[in-house]
Amino acid sequence: MFVYNFKVNGKNLFKCFFIITMILIVIIVGIVTFKIFYGASHNKNKSSCLPQSNVSTISSANYTNVLKAVHDNIDSYVGLKINFVGYVYRVSDLKENQFVLARDMIISSNRQYVVVGFLAEYENAKDFENNTWVNVTGEITKGDYHGDMPIVKVTEMKETSAPNEEYVYPPDESYIPTDGVI
Repeated sequence: MFVYNFKVNGKNLFKCFFIITMILIVIIVGIVTFKIFYGASHNKNKSSCLPQSNVSTISSANYTNVLKAVHDNIDSYVGLKINFVGYVYRVSDLKENQFVLARDMIISSNRQYVVVGFLAEYENAKDFENNTWVNVTGEITKGDYHGDMPIVKVTEMKETSAPNEEYVYPPDESYIPTDGVI
């Protein structure tokens, strides 16, 4: 019969535990840092929210994702041609040829909503009354309205009926509402 006496030294046990913990922390920090820098350096292309074709059609399902992506990184989207449906919404400090191509975004379970949309410019904008549903094709440019703002320079605009899904929902990622911009 073998009797084995195993003696545990508290200081050595603590040192081993500490070293293993530090090695794990260094590995985790290294992986996170790699993913952050690798992702940042390989994500300079436009967001996958919009297809990379001649004219990108924005739907009710991806409307706020696209809106947020364009507002967050205007320079990446300048020159992109887009098509979407919204209604004409004007605020008092817009020029005669400007309007917000708007949609109502649901923000609570009891159907409370806020108006969201792209600032748009069109020569004949005054021909369209407030709350008129329109189908717009235009190009994203960078402009100034209380700071840097993406502006859709409209090339084609025609009246249309309201879409089946009039309301849109907050972006997929955690949404932080901003007020006073539009």
